[in-house]
Amino acid sequence: MTRVIQNQVYDSQTQLDFSRYDSLADMIVSSCERYGDKSAFACLGKAISFRELERDSRAFAAFLQHNTQLQVGDRIAIQLPNISQFVIAAYGAIRAGLVLVNTNPLYTERELIHQFKDSGAKALVVLSDLLPILAKVVASTPIETVISTHPLDLIEPQIQPRTGLKNIEFTKVLELGRQLEFNEVKLTLDDLVALQYTGGTTGLSKGAMLSHRNLIANALQCESRIGANLVQGEEIFVAPLPIYHIYAFLVNLVLYFERGALTVLIPNPRDIASLIKTLAKYPFTGFAGLNTLFVGLCHQQAFRELDFSHLKITISGGTALTEAAAKLWQQTTGCTISEGYGLSETSPVISLNAPGLERLGSIGKPVIETQVQILDGNDQPLPPGQAGELAVRGPQVMSGYWQKPDETAAVMTEDGFFKTGDIAIESEDGYHSIVDRKKDLIIVSGFNVYPNEVENVLARCELVLECAVIGVEDERSGEAVKAVIVLKPEVDAAKAQAAIEAHCRAELAAYKVPKVIEFVAQLPKSTVGKILRRELRK
Repeated sequence: MTRVIQNQVYDSQTQLDFSRYDSLADMIVSSCERYGDKSAFACLGKAISFRELERDSRAFAAFLQHNTQLQVGDRIAIQLPNISQFVIAAYGAIRAGLVLVNTNPLYTERELIHQFKDSGAKALVVLSDLLPILAKVVASTPIETVISTHPLDLIEPQIQPRTGLKNIEFTKVLELGRQLEFNEVKLTLDDLVALQYTGGTTGLSKGAMLSHRNLIANALQCESRIGANLVQGEEIFVAPLPIYHIYAFLVNLVLYFERGALTVLIPNPRDIASLIKTLAKYPFTGFAGLNTLFVGLCHQQAFRELDFSHLKITISGGTALTEAAAKLWQQTTGCTISEGYGLSETSPVISLNAPGLERLGSIGKPVIETQVQILDGNDQPLPPGQAGELAVRGPQVMSGYWQKPDETAAVMTEDGFFKTGDIAIESEDGYHSIVDRKKDLIIVSGFNVYPNEVENVLARCELVLECAVIGVEDERSGEAVKAVIVLKPEVDAAKAQAAIEAHCRAELAAYKVPKVIEFVAQLPKSTVGKILRRELRK
């Protein structure tokens, strides 16, 4: 099959049409009616159709209405990996007029207590394996209703752990809900639909308040950018990134769902062998990932032997795409990666390369109806070619942080731009490139060093498998550059340092060359696969 990339212009539309849907709930029901018996999601070998999803989400919503104290606008947390129960619960909660609090299954007791208390979540849908942890913290939270599930429950109900915690099993919720009448809730585009908690890299995580309008706008913005390459009702997308993160949630549960695609949910992308076996079963047309996943897959012989003839779009987001990873993926699959950029606070997509018009090293151009400025330290716009803080204004930008007006004010300019905390440069023709996180900047003897630049150079060294760059204290220069490196398996560490230093000296100014090099067996990563520089700084 020959891949056809249709983009001759950056967007298929110039403005958003909000008349299509009254709310996300309206979008969910309309899509289910439109695509009927077509498969919407597949997980662990079992598919669920759009029609079945409408039935099950309606049953879930009806149960919440009749068997809990939840009212429209109350918060419900979902703490699940990528399984079909997540989708049913999320859609059911949205139809019941609740506000989603997507929660990482790997959170510690401290993190759970903070997120549940801060959001005021009254209900929780949780993986049954996590019930023992939940039993320790639930008394310290507002949670009143606990619904538990095992990944295989929709295939064959499983025995759940006994913890003494009062909870009801997911399958029982659906069984009871199907016998109850669902009362449709009248929602508007400006109603809150999610509290998306940020990573908390600067302290306790904050809940970005996202409305139905925010998510629908961002889905329509992305559709304008990549929709020309998507055949409605025919695409198969693979979802290895966790859908409790806003990037995967927006792309898979809103954008692709509305387009009638089949989304293949991957519960554990760290199990590379299992992921590859799943990929082999589908003529997948789209894939979303990030550096570590792209590189990890391409180094597997079984992955290189897959049929990529249907793959026509690969999207990268969540962390900067390295040149080495982009080239390796293109050489392996024949598909060019379209890098995008966004944050929890922006639903999340701000900018995205159009398929067929990709520019390596760039996050592309802002999606439609999105204004981007590069600001200096006084919040004044900078001309093209100068690095400054990227700020954005558009219909996908949050209304603020949940119950944190001071922190909201700190990130908003007087004219309504959200300051992202990322350093970027705009080209003369409107492409943007992320230089680095503002807080990750290393200052060596007064010179700015951006870790991403050094990491890109290191990634091109044939000895390096993975790397991260941080700043460390230095008596002479204030800070010095430190590289933390995972070598390829066959490389001798004793001989590698000199070769890596020489490689860096050939490509970097002297003050950017790592003064300290440390070899490690692995780098700390988030559940999405982002390398955690903050852990290396401890």
